[in-house]
Amino acid sequence: MKTVDLIIHARWLVPVLPKNTVLEFHSIVVHQGQILALLPQDKVKDSYTASTEQYYNDHCLMPGLINNHTHAAMSLLRGLSDDLPLMTWLNDNIWPAEEKWVSDSFVEAGSELAIAEMIRGGTTCFNDMYFFPDATARVVDKSGIRANLGMIVIDFPSAWAASPEEYMHKGQLLHDHYRHHARITTSYAPHAPYTVADNTLNAIMTNAEELDVTIHMHIHETSGEISQSIENYGMRPLARLKQIGLLSPRLSAVHMTQLTDEEITWCSDTGVNVIHCPGSNLKLATGFTPISALNNSGVNISIGTDGAASNNALDMFSEIKQTALLAKAVAQDASSVPAHTALEMATINAAKALGLDNMIGSLEVGKMADMIAINFDEIETQPCYDTISQLVYATGRDKVTDVWVAGIQLMKERQLTTMNTTKIIKDVQHWGNKIRPKNS
Repeated sequence: MKTVDLIIHARWLVPVLPKNTVLEFHSIVVHQGQILALLPQDKVKDSYTASTEQYYNDHCLMPGLINNHTHAAMSLLRGLSDDLPLMTWLNDNIWPAEEKWVSDSFVEAGSELAIAEMIRGGTTCFNDMYFFPDATARVVDKSGIRANLGMIVIDFPSAWAASPEEYMHKGQLLHDHYRHHARITTSYAPHAPYTVADNTLNAIMTNAEELDVTIHMHIHETSGEISQSIENYGMRPLARLKQIGLLSPRLSAVHMTQLTDEEITWCSDTGVNVIHCPGSNLKLATGFTPISALNNSGVNISIGTDGAASNNALDMFSEIKQTALLAKAVAQDASSVPAHTALEMATINAAKALGLDNMIGSLEVGKMADMIAINFDEIETQPCYDTISQLVYATGRDKVTDVWVAGIQLMKERQLTTMNTTKIIKDVQHWGNKIRPKNS
């Protein structure tokens, strides 16, 4: 009989891998942050005893969600400028607000708000792209969540750095500081083709190879971006990136709403990962990512919320549902992107894009115990004929009751265990009053 740290007994267990699998009346055995076994409940007590044993008789246990594209600190700008076209929203509203307010303390407060919201919604890992990533890293470290933090690079100066060389240098310092951290990884995060020059992209590719990190970039977000690239470079952005050799399995391309059949083939052939942000794309009216065509071509697709400034919520359950529904509507095929495929995009596919699929993204022996429990004993989730369908089409983030990362419980019965929600709200209200005074 082996003594372990934790055994959780659940009514339903959705491991994600093997695909489209539901285990009923199973238990998950966790020790030192890792999954040791998944067993039928009547078998687990023959082999294990635990320091902590928890029962979820009306719950579904599944891997934590991975929000694969965020600007966490922009939660402080939630609702500041709504219902505007993308470039008007950026040029006339968001970028001026960032120029005035973004600082280490701004990013720390915004990251605390975002991370608390994400944990409460069942997100256990996020892939971020923003200034002052060291401030976000401090919050990640304290909160217990897992994160991949972008080494942001952009060709114009900000409060974070004055030149591409300084962005690169500060990114290297971030990487070096956290390279042995159990829950923090890094990637290069060039903002977009229209804000980063070829020589900078070439330096990023060289460094990414040397550091063995991924690259996370907005690409083909709007039709205007395409037109501008043709005017400036004589080719579409993806063709330009292909020409300099950026298309590879290291690249995660965010949005990708403007794609030709040939470009979809390029993504498939080179192993490019696509990150779909349906809520943000809908709100900014930037177009429809051809998810069904990408999926049929074998492209690895994951899901992100984007920032709360362009989405207003970091709600991955909403994004999963929108992904499935939009794919069906765009393809005019109700069988396109079934529920289990959409769920994979928010878990194992995202882990693969981050190069972390050996650690997270599914509940398998040897992986980290990043898990969430969802209460199905509610009006909105009854009756339950198909557990995975229920997760995608009927479940909201409010049904997430408990969250673990590496076996550590970050939320218990809807209460955060590592973060002070009263302090977070007070700090955010203080920032809100500075950014837009009540008499304005």
